[in-house]
Order: sequence, then structure tokens, then C-alpha cells
Amino acid sequence: MSLLVVGSLALDTIETPFGKEEYTLGGSATFITTAASYFTDNIRLVGVVGYDFPKKEIDFLRSKKIDISGLEISKDEKTFHWHGKYDFDLNTRETITTDLNAFEHFNPVISEKFKNSDYVCLGNIHPGLQKKVIEQIDKPKLIMIDTMNFWIDGTPDELKETLTLVDLIVINDSEARDLSKEFNLVSAAKKIMELGPRIIIIKKGEHGALLFTENTIFSAPAFPLEQVFDPTGAGDTFAGGFMGWISKTENLSDDNLKLAVIYGSTMASLAVEKFSLDGIRDLDKKTIMNRFDEFIKLTHFETVSI
Repeated sequence: MSLLVVGSLALDTIETPFGKEEYTLGGSATFITTAASYFTDNIRLVGVVGYDFPKKEIDFLRSKKIDISGLEISKDEKTFHWHGKYDFDLNTRETITTDLNAFEHFNPVISEKFKNSDYVCLGNIHPGLQKKVIEQIDKPKLIMIDTMNFWIDGTPDELKETLTLVDLIVINDSEARDLSKEFNLVSAAKKIMELGPRIIIIKKGEHGALLFTENTIFSAPAFPLEQVFDPTGAGDTFAGGFMGWISKTENLSDDNLKLAVIYGSTMASLAVEKFSLDGIRDLDKKTIMNRFDEFIKLTHFETVSI
């Protein structure tokens, strides 16, 4: 089954208490497609980069069997660049600079080749662009979007209009509260469902994730790591693992959605152990399944009656 991913590709400068990397590969579409590539080999990427985007990174995307025919390369502008600095606990970050460059004029046009995509994963971009993409796709089986407080607060009407067209939204806990105007996350999920999505995933950072459907509430832990080097892209990696599993299995049952959450969490836990994309650049099945099995052990217990 085919998975269409639309989002940003970037060259990030990341500072954490453990080091600094300059102009390293980043962007939502990059993390999503790379994570998903370990589950399915029919991934379609739509995005834009500048003339300074390294050829070795284009070759890397190709090596993951990602169809990059939808990748636009600007001849006049540089690649989107974000410079962020994380505090010691890695939960708080400061944006030093945001240079949109070529991404400022990103106008996703879906080719005839991509219009029949079975699954659609829309990274954190303007909700108007997300809607434009959705309107170009022919009857996908599942549409997932990510968003953030910037769009929730800045373009609420456009976001709500887009939400009527999607099946699944992935947001963090503060964004869920902001969007729903509810503090309790269970109440927040119910309110967001009323806006359109039938599946809600609320990320809680180091405290895991919550999955909500009409009939299910599922809580997945975050994997307890001794060292987290760079949380950049963790949420997008989660989305890639989740959608990669869904695309691979073509199963939208509640039980399989739970499995997808664990696979997404598995990939995110591997990503944050190194800077940039290095944690998931070159994985093998054994490494992924070992971490997946550790998740299973982490949550398994025997039932005993009182």
C-alpha cells in the first residue's frame, strides 16, 4: 500500500547540553518518511528544498526506497533552516532562528502518480496547505495530520475546516488543551473528535502517548532511556512508525492502532538517542524488534484476583 508524506525538509542547527550539530538533516517529512521506510517500501514524498541541500541526503532518501519525484529543488533559495537550543531537561527549547527560505513559498501540487495514495500523512504545515493536499487525493483510506499551537492560535478557522476532512490527528498534550479548551485530556479528545477526526493521538513527551477512538482509550508509555541526546523530530518519527505500520498491515482496527502506537513509540525512542536523524538512519529489523520487545516487557503484567 502507498503512503504519501507531505511536510518540511530542513537543515537544522541543534544545541543540547550534550553537544551541537550545525546544518544537520531535519524537517517533518524527513523523519516521517525515514521511520516509515522500515515498514513499507511504497513511500511518496512531497516537499521542497533549496539549492544548498546536500546531494548525499537526497541519495540517502533514495536509499530508503522513498519516491522523491515530488521533491522540488529551488534554484534560487536556500533550504528551510531552524536553529533551536534545548535546556538541560530537554523538555524546554528556545528557537534561536527560523529561516523559511524555499519553504516559505511551498505550494504542494500532487502529481497524477501520487493522487491514488492509500494513506496520507501530513506533517506540521499550514492547515490551508493540508486541506489543499487532501482535496487532490482520490479516496484515501486514512488521512493523518499533525499541527501545533502556532496554527491552533493563529489560523483556528482554517484548522477546524481542515479537521472536518481528516481521520486522525496527532498533537501533544498542551496543543490538545489549546484546541479543545479542555484541561482534562479525555475531555479534550472527545471535543476534538467532534471537530472531525475519529482517531486522536495525544503525545505526552517523556510520559508516553494516549490513543482515543470511539470505543478505546489506550495509554502507551515512553521508553525509559538513560540518555536522550536530541528530542528534535521525535514526534515526526512517532508518526512515521505509526503510519508505516498501518500502511504495511492495512488494518484500522482498534487493536492494530494500539500496535501502531507502540511501533511509533519504538521508533521515536531510537531517534532521540542520537542527534538529528542519526538514530534511525541505519537500523536493522533486529534492533527495532528488540526495542519493541522491551516495550512489551515494560507493559506486561499478570492478572491476579483479589
